[in-house]
Amino acid sequence: MKLGTLSTAEFPGFCPTLAMNLALPLILSLIVLPPRTVPQVPQPPQVREHMLVSTKWLAGHLTDAAVVILHVARERADYDAGHIPGARFLAVDQITVTHDKISNELAPAEELKKVFASLGVGDRTQVVLYGERQGLWAARAWFTLDYLGHGDTAALLDGNIEKWRNEKRPLSKDAAPSVKPASFTPRVQPGVLVTLPVVRDLSWQAVNTASPTVVLVDARPPEQYRGEENASDTPRAGHIPGAVSLYWMTALESKEDPQMLPLAELRRLFQSAGIGPGRKTVSYCHSGVQASYAYFMAKYLGFDAALYDGSFQEWSNAGGTQVSMGR
Repeated sequence: MKLGTLSTAEFPGFCPTLAMNLALPLILSLIVLPPRTVPQVPQPPQVREHMLVSTKWLAGHLTDAAVVILHVARERADYDAGHIPGARFLAVDQITVTHDKISNELAPAEELKKVFASLGVGDRTQVVLYGERQGLWAARAWFTLDYLGHGDTAALLDGNIEKWRNEKRPLSKDAAPSVKPASFTPRVQPGVLVTLPVVRDLSWQAVNTASPTVVLVDARPPEQYRGEENASDTPRAGHIPGAVSLYWMTALESKEDPQMLPLAELRRLFQSAGIGPGRKTVSYCHSGVQASYAYFMAKYLGFDAALYDGSFQEWSNAGGTQVSMGR
């Protein structure tokens, strides 16, 4: 037999026609069928690491002219009792108003502009926020800056003043420093706020669709979510139908050590509440303050987020809204 030829005599029982008939379907399948695709696993969104600064970082930037530190609290006495050196005092009532008997609503943008400008916060200023209640009011101030289009240049102090104290870092009782007003330009982001009619629609979708793209997040303590506890200004206890419970303090190590949980634990916390890649969060609480921390957490983890500022205080008092009890 010559190289490259086949002889049926040398291979008894071999039939070229039969072999071709058997091979043809395989050849055609390779030509016609599309290549197999590997299922894509949804990747977690990109973490916005710049939204948190460490106590070590802040200690190294106390005298940096481009950094403004804001101590956020209800009363000036909280600031006077001891604040981070160089910090300026931001009162809660400078950034919130009561509107139609609903407390802690966002103040008008023009008023907010004056407040931040008077504190020396400019368009290129790096703002670091901390304050009373484990940084809860600082988170509200961060949400306010984000609403004004300045969230990318603002951060919370991880661990708040509690961590600063625990590390024996310096505190001051000096009067607030003299500040030169800055040029602050609001770039209002209306999409971060949602109103009652929108939440009514989101609630219906959460109850009646298998996989809604928006998750309503109740940032209050679980007892309030379940309706076991209630405030005097909310006539009906419970939660907005379809909302999930994600108490804002569960994102912290502890009340005494209010550092944010490690990234992997934060993601598991969100996953346990049904918040995964591709989903948006709309947070609420009693009056929009605890919800600000839930909003901050969602943004930090890279999610699209919004806040229902009227929160359960408005929802519970509104006509035609439903409430749910239990889990």
